[in-house]
Amino acid sequence: MLLADHTTLVQFLIEERRRFPEASGELNAVILDVALACKAIARSVAHGALAKVPGAQPGEADAETTADRVAHAAREIFLHTSEWGGHLAGLLATDRATPLRVPPTFPKGKYLLLFDAIDRPSNLEMNGALGSLFSVLRAQRPGAEAQAADFLQPGAQQVCAGYAIYGPATMLVLTVGSGVHGFTLDPGLGEFVLTHPSIHLPQETGTLAIGSSNSRDWEPAVKRYVDECMAGRTGPRGKDFEMRWVASPVAELHRILMRGGVFLYPRDRHDAAAPGRLGLLCDANPAAFIIEQAGGRASTGLQRVLDLPPEALDQRVALMFGAANEIERLELYHRDYNEREYDAPLFGARGLFRATG
Repeated sequence: MLLADHTTLVQFLIEERRRFPEASGELNAVILDVALACKAIARSVAHGALAKVPGAQPGEADAETTADRVAHAAREIFLHTSEWGGHLAGLLATDRATPLRVPPTFPKGKYLLLFDAIDRPSNLEMNGALGSLFSVLRAQRPGAEAQAADFLQPGAQQVCAGYAIYGPATMLVLTVGSGVHGFTLDPGLGEFVLTHPSIHLPQETGTLAIGSSNSRDWEPAVKRYVDECMAGRTGPRGKDFEMRWVASPVAELHRILMRGGVFLYPRDRHDAAAPGRLGLLCDANPAAFIIEQAGGRASTGLQRVLDLPPEALDQRVALMFGAANEIERLELYHRDYNEREYDAPLFGARGLFRATG
């Protein structure tokens, strides 16, 4: 491949920076540090069971334990590739109730990095797709060590979000607030190359991603929506839908960006006190920013994700994203039907969309 015929991630970021002469270049440096972390994780994940995971014992057969160790190693990669450059005031890893500190030997910068280093590490057991998700915020007190409260910013204040997906090819998908762009890792060059400029989410969809094993605990609004989709062309939607679920929000996000669809990880009644299961700061917010930049919509069912004021670092929420018109329908159902008892079995002949006499 001739580099003259392609745009690398470095070139893309330089061109973006030239549009804003006042920019210091520090955000570019943060993104390139993240890209380096993703390259290292891709290399580790690609070895599968052959990977030398720190702490693993020879002949270890416990795949879940190995996956946990890979996840820990990925978090350390994110930390150590990003903390030294002087561009960050602090970091936050998913499911953490406290920030990760930049060591005192390194200068503090004006950005905060939030990340989920490996989404669904248990997918390693079956050699399934998985990825990394990240987000960048401005530090409230540039140059000072970030405190927990500094991370509690609505998702609308993100300056950058992206993900890496580790599959047959490694891709880095990125937004800096001017659209969504995809870069594929050229293993020979060791560079991310722009292959998917200006990604636009298809608005017409016939694909639904949801884990149906939790259907007994879904709220009425979600049951109504899924029943209508699964009724197919003879139902109220007038067309057939397919259901997909790979148990990886990053993989689902990527598939929906590339081919269209809707992803639902709704609140359920299994834990009535919990507002959802996905982390707001490190998972839902970056996914929502990316989706909206590609022309889609992201919601908790009750409100726009990016408007939700965070209350805790490990706060969890419901998340629904994809084609804007489908998410708007889900929000309508949450508003108008969620207080009603749902009296029909999932996918049954009867449902909330049945004709009434």
